[in-house]
Amino acid sequence: MMNRFLLSFIIAGLLTISAGYVYGHHSFAATYAEDKHATIEGKLVQFTFRNPHSFIQIDSKQEDGKIVRWTVEWGGAGVLGNQGLTRDTLRPGDFLVITGAPGRNEEDHRMRMQSIQRPSDGWKWSGTVE
Repeated sequence: MMNRFLLSFIIAGLLTISAGYVYGHHSFAATYAEDKHATIEGKLVQFTFRNPHSFIQIDSKQEDGKIVRWTVEWGGAGVLGNQGLTRDTLRPGDFLVITGAPGRNEEDHRMRMQSIQRPSDGWKWSGTVE
């Protein structure tokens, strides 16, 4: 009887923990307008190469001349690493052209990466990552 109770308690605990991990992964459609595309260009400020998602910070000059900092969400380091990218692929100051799904709130200046290029040497990446 005690062993059955203990086993039930352990299973319930594991289910509770695993449910938290599943819930923790957000839907991209909730944050980004996946049916729209936008292009930004500017200088790389920071490239954070990590899991579960990597991020790029880019300063982009708007039509009115104002500089706006964009945050671009990309795939995780593991997935990008399998595609040949490293934490040294991009360097602060690189001029980049990025296309992606813009954030639902335009004032957040967020984007989900769809493609990126560095015109100075012709380097390009495009694809989908989770």
